[in-house]
Parts: sequence; structure tokens; C-alpha cells
Amino acid sequence: MKLYWTMPQGIKQHHRRELELYETEFDERHLPQAWRHLERAHILAQPWPREHSYVHWRMLRFGFFIKSPKEVLGQITRLVFGGVKSFVGKVPVGNTGGANVPPLRPMEIPEDLRQILNSQQQFLD
Repeated sequence: MKLYWTMPQGIKQHHRRELELYETEFDERHLPQAWRHLERAHILAQPWPREHSYVHWRMLRFGFFIKSPKEVLGQITRLVFGGVKSFVGKVPVGNTGGANVPPLRPMEIPEDLRQILNSQQQFLD
């Protein structure tokens, strides 16, 4: 079993960028675009418990902001279990992390994110 703890720099820079883009869009109240950047940050963060949990924390805050009980409850559940799943390497690859999708469903990874993840494959094997 492979345990993931430190996100490789080659992925971390893209993860941070998605979170920055989220902040920009959120501040301008472009909420669908902001959410999309959180989803992309989630896809990049899944294998690493700290970053994965942090994205779910941001999604939880977003859920409160939009006053969505479904999102809030979904994110609380994901916060409890998501980091553990990352730690033991059992994540549904590509899952976007929102309460609008089943938490264990693997999903297609957008091509640009797939290339970023594949470029760091030595860290993911």
C-alpha cells in the first residue's frame, strides 16, 4: 500500500493556481466558475490528505455561502472520510468532490489535469 503525504511541487503549483482562480471568481461572485475551480483543485488534490481535506473545507464554506443544505451535509461527510481515503490511496479518481455526485464514483479527468497528473507519475506509482 502506498501512502501519500507530500504533494509533488509539479502538481502543487497547479493546485494553488486553481484555488487562486477560485478566490478571484468567488470575490467577483462568478459562483459557477468559482465552483468549477474548486472541482479542479479537488481532482488534483485527491491523493494527498491535507490538500484533499482543504478543498472539501473550501467546498463546505461555499455550501454555507450559497445556503445549500445538501452541499453542507455532503461536504461534512467528505471531510470526515475523504482525507482517510487519500491517506490509504483509495480515492475515486477524477471525482469532482461536490455533493452533486456520488462520493465514490470515479469520473473522467479533464485532459489538461490528466497531463499534469501524468507528468508526476513517478510520485503516483
